[in-house]
Amino acid sequence: MTAWGENQGIEGSMVTFMGDPAGDFTKACGMEMTHPGPPSVGIIGRCKRWAMHVVDGVVKYVAVSEGENDPAGDDNPEATLVPAMLKAISGNDEL
Repeated sequence: MTAWGENQGIEGSMVTFMGDPAGDFTKACGMEMTHPGPPSVGIIGRCKRWAMHVVDGVVKYVAVSEGENDPAGDDNPEATLVPAMLKAISGNDEL
């Protein structure tokens, strides 16, 4: 996660990258992919494509990009990308 954060230049920003190697957080949030999907891509146990806006430990907004035949959200990830998240949380004084 550190290397990814460095690559994306998040140091000093409001963004925090966090790992979940055992999937505990993913499962607790109900974001584990359970779609059978093609086994060759290893979908089972993976995390869905999602984004969460949290302020002082309180979840303010959650977005998930997935579709019936697109459990990973690869075809339409827009709901979890920065522009959509900023639009969803705009007007929130706790950014």
